[in-house]
Amino acid sequence: MNMNTTTTLPEQSVKEIVRARYSEAARSVQNQKAASCCGSDCCAAESADPISVGLYDESQKAGLPAEAILASLGCGNPTALAELRPGEVVLDLGSGGGIDVLLSARRVGPTGKAYGLDMTDEMLALARENQRKAGAENVEFLKGEIEAIPLPADAVDVIISNCVINLSADKGTVLREAFRVLRPGGRFAVSDIVLRGELPEEMQRSVALWTGCIAGALSEVEYRGLLAAAGFTDIDVEPTRIYTAEDARGFLSDTGAAATVDPALAGAVDGLVMSAFVRAMKPRV
Repeated sequence: MNMNTTTTLPEQSVKEIVRARYSEAARSVQNQKAASCCGSDCCAAESADPISVGLYDESQKAGLPAEAILASLGCGNPTALAELRPGEVVLDLGSGGGIDVLLSARRVGPTGKAYGLDMTDEMLALARENQRKAGAENVEFLKGEIEAIPLPADAVDVIISNCVINLSADKGTVLREAFRVLRPGGRFAVSDIVLRGELPEEMQRSVALWTGCIAGALSEVEYRGLLAAAGFTDIDVEPTRIYTAEDARGFLSDTGAAATVDPALAGAVDGLVMSAFVRAMKPRV
């Protein structure tokens, strides 16, 4: 199945589903429950989600608001891998509760800036409150969609994102927008769910899995191709976690109970889904 620009769900439907799920996640955090974008229950009080667990060490979490940590919905830790430098301007696509924006702001320091972009009012409100609690002055959260970034061309040095691009129904547009707002020599450095082959048709049809990071994911070949078509060079896809059939039971079950999942379907995706760090460069003029 080609996931480049079209999906089994209409683009607007995907956005509405994602917006509703992430609004629910923000409300869950405000009620002091753990959230998870990739697990089967967005609002589970105790998340054992194999994608989202253990992404940040204690030194990174120190000093961050508890709500920023609870609202961490990602599949990686792009701020640890992006090699951010003092004075750089960073943009986080789909910034959610703001954890990666706040961590980026620390790394770029007072002479740099970290933007967060999100389309969900509840997440933006949560992120801005987390910014206030953290006392981060070099941070700005923007409302908008990652398919139409509300920044001028050549505005940022680094684009990060954490398990969000896979949720877009028009990934080609997202990557072209990322290329547009990056300065020449700028870096694309995102964590995302990437496929190592083709998903079974039953998973491709799943609405729930669209908001759980899996069904909308690109294959590595597709990801590389879209980045190149957008103009990027020096493209690299580095696996950070590869998921097993046991992990897949959590993805596939509406209740989180592995026993409810068809073992054959879980086995078919064994090793097929991975978290990856995706790097690319915008060529210098």
